[in-house]
Amino acid sequence: MTFRNEFSYETRPVRVVFRPGAAVTATPGEAAHLGLRRLLVVCGSRGEAVARAVADALGDTCVGVHAEARMHVPVEDADRAVAAVRAAGADGCVAVGGGSAIGLGKAIALRTGLPLIAVPSTYSGSEMTPVWGLTEHGTKRTGRDPVVQPRCVVYDPTLTLTLPVPLTVTSGVNALAHAVEALYAPDTSPLISVMADEGVRAMAEALPRLAADPEDLDARSRALYAAWLCGTCLGSTTMGLHHKVCHVLGGTFQLPHAETHTVVLPYVLAHNAPAAPHALAVLRRALGADDAPRALWELAGRLGAPRSLAELGLAEGDVTPAADRVAGEPYANPRPVTADQVRAVLRAAYEGGPPEPAEGTPL
Repeated sequence: MTFRNEFSYETRPVRVVFRPGAAVTATPGEAAHLGLRRLLVVCGSRGEAVARAVADALGDTCVGVHAEARMHVPVEDADRAVAAVRAAGADGCVAVGGGSAIGLGKAIALRTGLPLIAVPSTYSGSEMTPVWGLTEHGTKRTGRDPVVQPRCVVYDPTLTLTLPVPLTVTSGVNALAHAVEALYAPDTSPLISVMADEGVRAMAEALPRLAADPEDLDARSRALYAAWLCGTCLGSTTMGLHHKVCHVLGGTFQLPHAETHTVVLPYVLAHNAPAAPHALAVLRRALGADDAPRALWELAGRLGAPRSLAELGLAEGDVTPAADRVAGEPYANPRPVTADQVRAVLRAAYEGGPPEPAEGTPL
């Protein structure tokens, strides 16, 4: 492959602690390292037990637990969380859980400027990005702001041991989507290629092991490491067609986040393949497969993940309005996108059959 000899790469300061048990044993020390003394812990209802364990470990530095995080961060949820932070006189937040909890923590940071510590329990990768998202009136808005990037990330593989296998799989494929899209972003770089290659390889190796044995701590650690790499890729590049489609399907049509990424990924990659030969070469090597879109489709299906938007509850009549909405907003993508092309991608994802190579796909 030809070396990409013109690129920019920006690193953002973040401290990472990675070890089993770190959620409880390391978070208080990380708060002290940042000089924080009044922390609000935010989480969703599913992760409240773990969040309260973290709160207990923080002791007197915890001023409360706000367990109201939901998918796609509805703006009214952000309003309530900011009010809770101000009422408690918090000087920072600890977000414990998956992308929804970390997304709510980011919304607080965006509105208040307070530092955020992330303790992820899924493979969403949100903890490694300066990307925020808010949903209002059926539309999900996203943006980038360095203030929302967590100042510290505490990776504790034991937190993922109770993640159900179906969510383990879809959360893992969601992470793969971050690396895939970063490979063909306009601001990609050789460093992104290295991280994406390693992240995709590690996740693709870990997921079958976890489907067979969900308590395999080594595989859990490998998957969390992969999520870290894939999230870093996303945080350093510009999102394209895949993420735009998923944001519309989630924000407007209320489809579940990780499952939607899992279904959509092979079809968007197949669409973009003719314009992304370097990305395909990296993915073929990382996945050990000649047809990367089909390999991703087969991996998800083999592990029991949903394969169609119909399974997720999208109505057939929603395909066209969703395509029109996606095509009507500007975003970077390696291949020009029309409403008809998005409709074809969504139609294929709605039906769930094997992704067909687009004309001009490099061999």
